[in-house]
Amino acid sequence: MKDKIVAVILARGGSKGIKNKNIIKINKKPLIFWSIKACLDSKKIKSTWVSSDSKKILNLAKKFGANTIKRPKLISKDNSSSEKAWLHAINIINKNEKIDTVVGIQPTSPLRPKNSIDRALTYYSIKKLDSLFTAEKISDHFIWKKAKKKLQANYNYKKRPMRQRIKNNFLENGSFYIFNSKKFLKEKCRLFGKIGYFLMKKIYSFQIDEKEDIQLINSLNKYF
Repeated sequence: MKDKIVAVILARGGSKGIKNKNIIKINKKPLIFWSIKACLDSKKIKSTWVSSDSKKILNLAKKFGANTIKRPKLISKDNSSSEKAWLHAINIINKNEKIDTVVGIQPTSPLRPKNSIDRALTYYSIKKLDSLFTAEKISDHFIWKKAKKKLQANYNYKKRPMRQRIKNNFLENGSFYIFNSKKFLKEKCRLFGKIGYFLMKKIYSFQIDEKEDIQLINSLNKYF
């Protein structure tokens, strides 16, 4: 029996950084359109859901072909975690269909390689993972921080290493997460158990958080 896989896109109406962020125009379409499209293009995702406290976003989601979940205001605040919204959505969906795997999509990441969700789901299944995050491979760059009013480096600046010799790390890029639905309801955390990652190139790791990001993303329209 195949796993029942659903996508849940969290798209709150409010945003501190950018007003109405999830419906601003990116490459001539509302931002949320690109995540809905990526899910509907998937051959593995059975159904796509948008959870929001905003009627405008929910109406757009229906127009673009997604199912909708009205999210309570109590879990739609600036300090409300994505986990709370996913828990609410999964419980709603489970009333109609028992689901096995959730793809938690972040609409602030409109750029995704073609078939990336399906390829990540295949990897998730083959490796028998409990949860997975998308990531960008980065080097542990020359980072400085302030400690007791002094600058401290994370490397020996007197013996500066070659960039190529710096160890690689994996930075969550926030594009999407995959996790076992039943275990998530117990853990109440998006990453748990046997965790894996799915690599994406830097070009697909840009997120829209600040106003300057809009101009940057729109300049990358050939990657949509």
